[in-house]
Amino acid sequence: MIRIARLIRWGIRRNRKEVTVLETSPKSKVPSPKSETNGTLDFGPWTLDFGLMLKIVNVCGARPNFMKVAPVIRAFEETGCIQSVIVHTGQHYDQRMSKLFFKDLGIPQPDVNLEVGSASHAVQTARIMERFEPVLAEHQPDWVLVVGDVNSTIACGLVATKLGIKLAHVEAGLRSFDRTMPEEINRLLTDSISDLLFVSEPSGLENLQREGVADEKVHFVGNVMIDTLHANLEKARQSPILAKMNLEPGGYNVVTLHRPGNVDDPETFKRIADALEVIQQDLPTIFPMHPRTVKQLAGFDLAKRFESMKRLQIIEPLGYLDFLRLMSQATVVLTDSGGIQEETTILRVWCLTVRENTERPVTLTRGTNTLVGTDADKIVSAYRRCRATATSDKPMPEKWDGCAAERIADVMAEQIGGN
Repeated sequence: MIRIARLIRWGIRRNRKEVTVLETSPKSKVPSPKSETNGTLDFGPWTLDFGLMLKIVNVCGARPNFMKVAPVIRAFEETGCIQSVIVHTGQHYDQRMSKLFFKDLGIPQPDVNLEVGSASHAVQTARIMERFEPVLAEHQPDWVLVVGDVNSTIACGLVATKLGIKLAHVEAGLRSFDRTMPEEINRLLTDSISDLLFVSEPSGLENLQREGVADEKVHFVGNVMIDTLHANLEKARQSPILAKMNLEPGGYNVVTLHRPGNVDDPETFKRIADALEVIQQDLPTIFPMHPRTVKQLAGFDLAKRFESMKRLQIIEPLGYLDFLRLMSQATVVLTDSGGIQEETTILRVWCLTVRENTERPVTLTRGTNTLVGTDADKIVSAYRRCRATATSDKPMPEKWDGCAAERIADVMAEQIGGN
């Protein structure tokens, strides 16, 4: 069987025109076109009619979203039948970092920047909704595509749904089962209103089935974050970051912390600091510090303590390529980030997740990830086990092969003409 999207690509390569598909009979094996008249290719069971395109508004707001949306936009462009509009909500308000990520990932500059900036969850979500609605009114898309689990995801999803515009969610079905996490609420609500749900790992399929989501809405496509990693790994090897920081491959650790549960609670943050104090005595430890974490460090009077850790180096957040290079050559990465759990799995670098749960369980069963919580002794013990053990040789997670975005584009291309 030849998929509709494959036929579209055939037509594009042959005619270099925009196409849409009008399905005229049940799917069957499709031969070469019988005829070409008036801009239409007659395949028998299908006709390719040149003209219409599917218009999709692609939303990104926080830096992890950029890594997820980049391969999807490229895959849409390659179909020749999907027009992308890029909306940056400005949820991550560091303009220097946003521009650097767009440059590193080769994403076209956004068509629209909502510039919402930082605020409380309620205020930020409301601002995004208020500013996103006129964008949809102007562009009149067929679909809105959202990624991940940030406030931009649910805010834009709600606006699209209330306007009767179809919604697609990339990275659907992930669950930490911890409703104290704002991201978990965003995931649950976004999945409940989505028309298409693109799943990155088997647990997502199980969760959505248990929640009663119709099977025809759900597509197991793989991990778009890993598409970006595969596409940029060779380029990242050219990064001078190790030389600039006088680091040797395998001779240092990396730390990232940003989740409210870890950095907004002084007692939790101090326990993590206790662990870092021990770990940095073993190997130099690099800490690209999130703006939220910088703010809390000063507020909790921890700055002097971190300054006293002679082998722990706090630096500004890095661009994608520099951070990928830094992470890929680390001995151990300590993090509370979901995406880094996935990336270290592919890089075969030990990951200690400073949380009590994860919405990405495949990184535990098929990856290099270990949940260590926030108890200092447990963190240090797990670190020492990593130092004494070679990294995992388990099979890579299913469909984490660099082709997830292409699978998404195939499914979206099949929506042309309402099919």
